[in-house]
Amino acid sequence: MREQVEKMILNRQKTTLATAFAIANDKSLAEGISSNSIENSSYDELISKFIENELYKNSWMQILDKDLQSIYVSSNGQNGAVSNQNREDLLEASTLKKPLISVSIGEGDFGIRAIVPIIKNSALVGLVELSSRFDAISKQMKDIGVDSIVVLSKEYKNTLKNHLSKNFIDDYYVANIDASVVLMEYLRKNGVHNYIHTPQKFENHYIISTYPLKNIQNIVIGHYIMFKKRDDVLNINLDFFMYKWIGIAIVAFMIMMAVLGSFLHYRNKKQKMYYKNIIDSSSNIVMVVDKDNIINMNKTFFKYFNDYDTLEAFKAEHQSISDFFVKEEGCIYKDMDGVNWLEYLIKNPKNSLVKILYNEKEYYFTVGVSLISEEDAHYSAIFSNITDEKIYQKELEHTNITDPLTKIRNRYCYNKQIKKECASSNRYFYPLSLVIFDMDNFKNINDNYGHDVGDKVLIEYTKLITTCLRDSDIFCRIGGEEFALILPHVNKSDAYKLADKIRSKVQEHNQIVAITMSFGVTEYKKDEDLELTFKRADKALYEAKNAGRNRVVAI
Repeated sequence: MREQVEKMILNRQKTTLATAFAIANDKSLAEGISSNSIENSSYDELISKFIENELYKNSWMQILDKDLQSIYVSSNGQNGAVSNQNREDLLEASTLKKPLISVSIGEGDFGIRAIVPIIKNSALVGLVELSSRFDAISKQMKDIGVDSIVVLSKEYKNTLKNHLSKNFIDDYYVANIDASVVLMEYLRKNGVHNYIHTPQKFENHYIISTYPLKNIQNIVIGHYIMFKKRDDVLNINLDFFMYKWIGIAIVAFMIMMAVLGSFLHYRNKKQKMYYKNIIDSSSNIVMVVDKDNIINMNKTFFKYFNDYDTLEAFKAEHQSISDFFVKEEGCIYKDMDGVNWLEYLIKNPKNSLVKILYNEKEYYFTVGVSLISEEDAHYSAIFSNITDEKIYQKELEHTNITDPLTKIRNRYCYNKQIKKECASSNRYFYPLSLVIFDMDNFKNINDNYGHDVGDKVLIEYTKLITTCLRDSDIFCRIGGEEFALILPHVNKSDAYKLADKIRSKVQEHNQIVAITMSFGVTEYKKDEDLELTFKRADKALYEAKNAGRNRVVAI
């Protein structure tokens, strides 16, 4: 039950975020906010269409301007609207221009919330906030025979003002409107606290399971409590339940026998072929391997390694599937610091991600490994393809760290990387320098030539600066025309030389509009607060500006 509700919440989060993205990318929305000309009727129609096409009709939308003032709330969200004052999620989304999704609390609801920035010409013009309650999930769980009570932790009771469901169990707010009155009374009688700290209980004809609900800071703010009648499992469907698990056990046994079929002799060839057909029908790659060789595999293997028709043809050129493993952060590879990949997976089953490159195609798999013959040191290895999910994750991560105009890294990436590089500098005792710089009198370009020309200047000179940098240098746009360079293994003197080289190239480039740049340079001091390092570089930039611009100052 916990796995099922976790999948439903994740799916609900993805669909809520996707819907918010779709609305935020409507060009007319950005134009309407910029010109203060949004027509409520058009967005009433828009949100009604989204609600009409979703499974349950319990979403509502809010549109905010860049100052986080609410300028539109869908009619079905009036009771659930939240105060925007001092909301950390809105501040983070607007500051970092980063989409956020979480389980969160508003003044009148407790549910799933997605916030997506609305961007026009790389500038934030507003936010779309889309919220949905847990009713859709509780109704889906009801369809599989599970009753749900979603409760907000009692310490957050005062956050609520409108109380959409009107239901409380002592000081625990009940978030789903369709919660069973009988089960609410059951929890009131036995005490909610007796269930939220215990993942599973069997009592009074119920199987009771609890799933924690966490906000964006990974803090538990509520619980999803599920009830299933034991009679449904133990009496009414006893025969089905028993035969189902007997059937699963038989299939599992046959699969294992098929994997072992490469080195066991069966008298009945027909039965042996039957077992092998079960393995071959799997969409996963199933293999029997030792540390150096592949002993057997199913047909799915050749779907990916399609230049080969047989195991013998493959082994004529390669020993192991690990020959195609790609060394990438977060992925296992052939020899993990001198440890064979099979041994590593046996000891670290949770770190099971593998990247495979074959015929210029990249695949991502999760791998499960089990020892099936200690005497022969034979293992079963099952590779499950998650390429689509991994690509989606990478695209989302790239979007989060990339400036949409210049295609270099953004402020969010800068904040992450400076922490990481400072920690490495402290640990491994290497120099680390920071350069803060911006374009001189950039406002005049926008005023005299227009923002389109200003954008072209930013793109052109960003490309120029990139040609001066190493692969290890981290180049970020941290403001409108303000940039930062994080330079690992570079001291202040060398950072000054690089900054002056860039300054000179910018001055000589003279493309689109002639510009100059001013630079502030500093070197990170061991165990120093990151804010002090940034302020020192910013002070150097300020001095460069005061000294006449188009120069480098190091502090």
